[in-house]
Amino acid sequence: MPTPAERYAPFRKRLDDFIEAARRIHEGDVEAVHRARVASRRLRELVPLLELDHDTSQKLSRQLTKVTRRLGTVRELDVLALEVDQLSCDDAYSSTALKELGTDIARARAAAREHLAAKLPPKKLDEIVRKLHRVAEHLSLHEGKRYSRTPIRAPRRAWLTALEARVARRATRVRSAIESAGAVYSPVRLHDVRIAVKKFRYAFELLAEARHQRATSAIQTLKTAQDLLGCLHDRQVLIERTRLLQASSFDLTADARLGELAHAFEVDCRTLHARYMDDRALLMVTAARLGGAAPGDVSENSRIAS
Repeated sequence: MPTPAERYAPFRKRLDDFIEAARRIHEGDVEAVHRARVASRRLRELVPLLELDHDTSQKLSRQLTKVTRRLGTVRELDVLALEVDQLSCDDAYSSTALKELGTDIARARAAAREHLAAKLPPKKLDEIVRKLHRVAEHLSLHEGKRYSRTPIRAPRRAWLTALEARVARRATRVRSAIESAGAVYSPVRLHDVRIAVKKFRYAFELLAEARHQRATSAIQTLKTAQDLLGCLHDRQVLIERTRLLQASSFDLTADARLGELAHAFEVDCRTLHARYMDDRALLMVTAARLGGAAPGDVSENSRIAS
């Protein structure tokens, strides 16, 4: 069995992804914002496992959390703008109402970009990247020395045990969130499920990588659920923005038009929720199996998520 990976390689990989995307987030690159946000989340999953001193770990985690949130505001509006653009080709939705909604989202998107530039300018990003580089250098030096003194049949790494415990906690959180959401459509509780699945997926991907094992089917199950819940969340946000536009309208025709659009989005939400309910049992089973997986039991040939 391959020796479990040390922390430097996965940390370096996620750091490189973050740096590459962060360079372009202020250039209007929609995908760069998305990739930088995902990379920041993945770094957050790993930082607590690096055995840094408490203050450094806490400060770095807080900074990465702020990055994720600030990028998240822009990312959500980017996605909404794309959704509206795609729906404009569908006769089931009023093109005029979509245009009004698109204009509203474009204004909010421009304001969010300006706020991002003020709160997370290139100088601030460079400062965060420098701190992450110092952590990477520390890991490279520390683990290089330790590896040179370690026998071929190395004992299990403490960080791997900690990672397994984190995956187990994340799995428990997924199951708890699903149970709390129940069978009735509740946007807030379903959003909690989405966040729990996302965090669980990132932690489990790291565990599979650390063990040098594949778990493609299991990860795809989590990603499919995450994407479905993400689409449901986006539709719900569109409903809320459309209702706000409707409330501020003094034109009865526009009011009716926006009301019909909001109703169409509500129908979409019911359809997406039905799909989630169909997939919920598989998601629960997957979380239970992955969360309780014994060491080395996440390979593609195992029965996890079968």
